[in-house]
Amino acid sequence: MQSSGAGARAFQNARLQKKLMKQADAVISAAASAYGQRRYGETEALCREILKALPDHFDATHLLGLCAHDGGRLEEAQQLLERAIVLDPRSHEAFSNLATVYFDLKKFEDARRCQEKAIALKPNFPLALTNLGNTLLHMNLPGQAIELHDRAIRLKPDYADAFCNRGMAELMMGQFERASESFDRALLFQPRHAEAIAGKGMVSIERRHYDEAESALAAGLAIKPNSARMLAQRGRLNFDLSRLEQAAADFEAALAQSPTLELALRGKAQVNILLGNTAQAIAAVKTLLEENPRSEIGMALLASCYASQGDIATALQHLDAALELSPGYSDAIARKIFLLDYLSEAGFAVQQEARKSWWDAVGAKLPRRTLAPRQLDPDKRIVIGYVASEFRNHSAALTLLPVLRHHDHTRFEIICYSCWPLPDEMTERFKPLADVWVDAGQLSDDELADRIQADKVDILIDVSGHTTGNRLHVFARKPAPIQVTGFGHATGTGLQTMDYVLADPVFIPQSARHLLVEKVHDLPCLITIEPVLDVPRSELPMLRNGYVTFGVFNRIYKISDEAIRVWAKVMREVSGSKIIIKHGLLDDPLLRDSLVARFVAQGIAAENITCMGSTSRHEHLLAFANVDISLDTFPQNGGISTWESLYAGVPVVAKLGNGASSRAGGSIVAAVGLGDWVAEDDEGYAAIACKYAAQPAYLAKLRAELPAQIAASPAGNIEIYTQKVEAGYRQFWRDYCAAASERGDVV
Repeated sequence: MQSSGAGARAFQNARLQKKLMKQADAVISAAASAYGQRRYGETEALCREILKALPDHFDATHLLGLCAHDGGRLEEAQQLLERAIVLDPRSHEAFSNLATVYFDLKKFEDARRCQEKAIALKPNFPLALTNLGNTLLHMNLPGQAIELHDRAIRLKPDYADAFCNRGMAELMMGQFERASESFDRALLFQPRHAEAIAGKGMVSIERRHYDEAESALAAGLAIKPNSARMLAQRGRLNFDLSRLEQAAADFEAALAQSPTLELALRGKAQVNILLGNTAQAIAAVKTLLEENPRSEIGMALLASCYASQGDIATALQHLDAALELSPGYSDAIARKIFLLDYLSEAGFAVQQEARKSWWDAVGAKLPRRTLAPRQLDPDKRIVIGYVASEFRNHSAALTLLPVLRHHDHTRFEIICYSCWPLPDEMTERFKPLADVWVDAGQLSDDELADRIQADKVDILIDVSGHTTGNRLHVFARKPAPIQVTGFGHATGTGLQTMDYVLADPVFIPQSARHLLVEKVHDLPCLITIEPVLDVPRSELPMLRNGYVTFGVFNRIYKISDEAIRVWAKVMREVSGSKIIIKHGLLDDPLLRDSLVARFVAQGIAAENITCMGSTSRHEHLLAFANVDISLDTFPQNGGISTWESLYAGVPVVAKLGNGASSRAGGSIVAAVGLGDWVAEDDEGYAAIACKYAAQPAYLAKLRAELPAQIAASPAGNIEIYTQKVEAGYRQFWRDYCAAASERGDVV
């Protein structure tokens, strides 16, 4: 009897299950239809109705997982889709959709595993193939990603998403032409494919075709106005164009849509570093590193934040961490090159090794140009090409302007390749000084190299070195027979394609020259500047104040703890003395308070420290009227600031260090006849400052006579200086002609 009753119940249950399944089929069909029309609330309600009766219903569980994903409930979506796979381990769609959830959760290994399982279950599955390609791209495997996208395209030749995704991988590999073609193919099949349109814009940014980039990103955002990635790319474009306020707005808009988007966090940090908002920059970087602790970009940006606060050692530690994660990260190598100049123990050997590492990781891999033989006339009118991002309001412009103004155009044809995208009033001062002016800010490296070759430049001059806006990728291609670095950051480049560096015997002493790949050519001084004639002579401040005022008008990240210790010692010994520190970043309260605290820690009262922020250059120069003696920063010295102080009649105490940038101040001060103001060590530096602080009559006399003394020196007489530059160019050309004749390179 019991057996018969159990059989009856089983029969009834089976009938009930069959009835429920039949009803569920109709409900799930309605749910699928609602989902297709994006009526997600209705879809979820129907699926939950099914699952109340049939908890193991695969389709309802799967569809509910998709709704959770579309609603941004990623953890819930993960649980539901994992449950769906338990219910049907053979569903390629469930594995593919779970992979998408893992991808959005940045669990890329899990996403890869699920996508590979989906492909194993259905080898001809284009969606899973291209999605796996995207996952591999985020795992920094762009070559493998391209192979997957190609497989998807072979299965579905009109698959716009796969073409677009392939373009992104090619873009990451620097294959800009192929990436552009892939985006074009995507747009052929889907003309309003917003990501492909934006991809074209990204290619244009890489090629420096900023007008094209702006149009493409505008078109993409017209289709998808709330796309976080496109907003961030537009922010990147605005950043490259130095439109910092617009860039900041774009990055904020992107983060409003996607608070952890790395590109937007990176951009926000970069903008705030330049704007002097260090606290905001640090906050953005910390968020970035919380999301991705192994982000080499985050490490490099954190280094910049520490550098802005003068903590160079910690900054270099973070750059080393970034390079450990990504040894070929060119921006981090370049930043390290720049910051090593600020580290006293990093002498010529360490600094040049860093420059050579850039060549090994980046420059050596770029294709070198083949130059056609040319007529070898040692006395011909030489074509000189200046490649600079500094034909604008920039300190290096002040070193280059007097040379261009006094060039002998009968003996030299001057071509200026202006590489900064936004001209200003200083740019307009440069333009008439060139025989040919080329706006190269929107030329890619190959396009610029093509133009230089077409112009038949004989001697190509790099002004930027490893600083912002440099075009060393062009110099690595060697588009001119003779290449020279100087004027802006003449500390050596490490490029095997760079022939000469313009310097002087103090800046790069004979004992260090074997460490540079370039041959050093000596000028009267590493740099000169336009005479500063519009600043009225001023009375020595100590005569009216009754105390000595020292001045430091340098970038604040040049102010090392070592320098502050020496300055504090001087101020303690020179009773009642005060110090004025002036730099634009001192508008930032965090940096200002941090700097003052470093002085206070050395026993200097805060009331004896005056911090001044950004002003016009004229007001900047007038501020020297309040300074008796300028103190050069070290180990990274001043350049333009040293010249400006001297022209204002304010002598500068300098100290010779272990590397080129730590000898710039001594080079300039000695070149104008103040060799006794140059020390060999900290004790000598302090002694010079204290000695002359006690000689007001001498300082007053020097204040009146110094401008004329500068004008009489070969370093300050810009006509003589330019003649020395031109004599160097002529010798470079003659040596080249002689060597080429010996090789038989004659037209």
